[in-house]
Amino acid sequence: MPWNLNSDRPIFIQIIEKIQMDIISGLYQPGDKLPSVRDLAQKASVNPNTMQKALSELERTGLVYSQRTSGRFITEDTAMIDNLKSELAKEIITQFLDNMEKLGIEKEEAISLISQISKGDGHDTD
Repeated sequence: MPWNLNSDRPIFIQIIEKIQMDIISGLYQPGDKLPSVRDLAQKASVNPNTMQKALSELERTGLVYSQRTSGRFITEDTAMIDNLKSELAKEIITQFLDNMEKLGIEKEEAISLISQISKGDGHDTD
């Protein structure tokens, strides 16, 4: 997944979100070693200090931990990862429902549309 960073929000927050998404999606498994700060910064095309700030915040939350001589690793607490996944899903759904409401579509109607689209009924171009 590319590092689509933009200037509309703080870069280090976007980095945190990207790494969280990589963990949730399974790109990084519990216990996996993260690439070095320098390698991650190079991949993301950011200053290593910015990457360090993001990784320090991920450590503070417990999603990532350091071993003094070995580097940084993804937590092995799968409940924490599942909880993060659930919280992010709730945020996305809430934003979606808010956007539907702005279009004048009630929650029940939005859910019906989702059901139609997921069954393949919502892409008719006739």
